[in-house]
Amino acid sequence: MMRPETQSRTVLFCLILKLTDARLRSKAIQSMKPIRVLIADDHALVRAGIRALVEKIEGVVVVGEAGKGSEALALVRELKPNLVLLDLTMPDGGGFEVLEEVTREFPDLRVIVLTVHEAGEYAIRALREGAAGFLPKSAASTELEQAIKAVMHGEIYISPETSRKTLLEYGKGTKRDLLASLSPRQREVLRLIAEGHTTKQIAQVLEISVKTVETHRAQLMERLDIHDVAGLVRYAIIVGLIEVE
Repeated sequence: MMRPETQSRTVLFCLILKLTDARLRSKAIQSMKPIRVLIADDHALVRAGIRALVEKIEGVVVVGEAGKGSEALALVRELKPNLVLLDLTMPDGGGFEVLEEVTREFPDLRVIVLTVHEAGEYAIRALREGAAGFLPKSAASTELEQAIKAVMHGEIYISPETSRKTLLEYGKGTKRDLLASLSPRQREVLRLIAEGHTTKQIAQVLEISVKTVETHRAQLMERLDIHDVAGLVRYAIIVGLIEVE
């Protein structure tokens, strides 16, 4: 027969195992939370079509729809989505106005501009104003899934239909002039940041200290008037420092 103190220790051990298992399950559930998507488009039939495509993607759920710019802003604040699929042409607050407002108010929110406007100037403006992706509505349905997965992994997505040459052409001018004003070392650091390397990896590649990399990054942000890494990535794409695959 088991002694009382042994029995108590056994019960306690079992409770610890159960609590640990529960915590692990809780963490697993949290890591598997679905991507919450808001669709903003002024045409109900278009929204229905986009919703049907999105809901076929595993791990993605549509939490709301908006037909006006003001409605999109209100729903972003209310529903706290992870991703907005945003049309540029909407009444009562256009897409660019919504884009500027939500990316300023919710820096972690990802936005894919999904529009009939395929010209490069629209893509370049969308990237400049904080979009994580640009996808013409004429793109293949499978590309929407690719775009969502890319931007939710912290990448920038530009549809192959949007000409790289056009993007670079519209990205010339002031931003190219700023690039020319950077030192060779600063351009190296910018390129490596845009390619997704960590501060420590950049230090190893360039054989400099982590602190020096951090100093270069701070100087880049000040010189380019960009205040986050995602903005540096967008800038590097716009000026042609890196290519989008």
